[in-house]
Amino acid sequence: MPHQIKTICIYCASSPEIDKSYLLAAEELGKKLAKKNIKCVCGAGNNGLMGALCEGVLQSDGKIKGIIPRFMYENGWYHTRLEDIEITETMHERKHRMSQLADAYIALPGGCGTMEELLEIITWKQLGLCKSPIVILNINGYYNALIEMLQTAVDQRFMKPEHLNLWCVAKNVDEALQQIKII
Repeated sequence: MPHQIKTICIYCASSPEIDKSYLLAAEELGKKLAKKNIKCVCGAGNNGLMGALCEGVLQSDGKIKGIIPRFMYENGWYHTRLEDIEITETMHERKHRMSQLADAYIALPGGCGTMEELLEIITWKQLGLCKSPIVILNINGYYNALIEMLQTAVDQRFMKPEHLNLWCVAKNVDEALQQIKII
């Protein structure tokens, strides 16, 4: 029997200077998680996709837990409307804590930090440290180059072909949720 998904960790960007379509997708994801009574775990940020995700969850009366390192919290980089914020001492503790709480993972578009989180959880799954579903939400083809690079790693024998099954790729929010089997 498959494990029931109660909490999803969302990796995403904090940059506010991005195309509106990405912000709308993050907000849509937050709203749909809330409506399905799925708790969201995220980086607690107040800008960019993190801020839009938080707003979507909050607008739909959903549950959200933000995990943020102390230095980010002290700089005021957290979403002030979040009622459940956990402060960690380091980025490494933040990522570990987010992974402890999650039953599944979705990576929205993002920069180095988001990609690092995504690749780390994929690595953990490859090593057997994570058994949960991982979805790359490839809005507007954002992750095409990364997906191609992972295929190149297989083609050149840096990865085994079966490792391409460690994650799924979705083009939109509904497809991502379908792949995690919550809609």
